[in-house]
Amino acid sequence: MPLTIAFASDFHAGPTTHPLIFSELFDKLADIRPDVLLLGGDFVSCKAIYADALAGGLSRCHPPLGKYAVLGNHDLWADERQLTQRLAAAGVEMLVNRNITLPSPFDSVSICGIDDPWIGSADVAQAFKDANQIRIFLTHSPDGLLLLEDETFDVGFAGHTHGGQIALRDGTPIFAAQGPLSRTYSRGRIRSQGETAP
Repeated sequence: MPLTIAFASDFHAGPTTHPLIFSELFDKLADIRPDVLLLGGDFVSCKAIYADALAGGLSRCHPPLGKYAVLGNHDLWADERQLTQRLAAAGVEMLVNRNITLPSPFDSVSICGIDDPWIGSADVAQAFKDANQIRIFLTHSPDGLLLLEDETFDVGFAGHTHGGQIALRDGTPIFAAQGPLSRTYSRGRIRSQGETAP
């Protein structure tokens, strides 16, 4: 039985992002009907209250296996506790340095989330502690890969890069988000050293 995962990240809700973008996103998620929704952080730009622009859409999104998130650098610059409470009210469970096992029939799958690699206090050992056989790695920035040490995963999801921030037509980033791996892993599906899936 296949597991359908949707991933969204870097909403940057606030004055710089038009709310219509969020409406389109949640309409698309309603069409996809994923089993689980993963959220890669940077929900807001500067203020936790801006998460209200996302709350309605997230509340209407009902993947049967849940909605799970990590925080991004912009979230940690805002009021992280207030933001987490607003997201929890919309049914989003935060995975900061911890993992969650999906319910049956996917109970061999754990989603392992870490805090933002540079602004937060990422603890990979805690995030992967007692994780099940199939591991999904969730990190705001691809720089989370640098912290894995001996931990392995089957598939990972990261945001932060904005698809190269500013890129040429072929996708080559000419201006990348901060972080040593943001240019290398700017977009798309990429094989990494810690990934075990074919």
